[in-house]
Amino acid sequence: MPEESTPKPGFEAGLEELERIVKEMEAGDMPLERALELFEKGMELSAACRKQLEEAETRVEMLVRKGERVTPEPFTEK
Repeated sequence: MPEESTPKPGFEAGLEELERIVKEMEAGDMPLERALELFEKGMELSAACRKQLEEAETRVEMLVRKGERVTPEPFTEK
């Protein structure tokens, strides 16, 4: 039977989980192994959220009106 992959959490869910991890770590009352586990998970979530933001940025398009037509253009920072 093929292995089922767990779907990546959405950006908002990943951010909420990351915030929960930060709060738990800030409490500071945990064994070293638990702190390391949370740190690793937090780094994974941070990277996943950053990647999702970068992917979203590449998909953003500005609509520009040209005469009677509205056309999409790639997003560029000014």
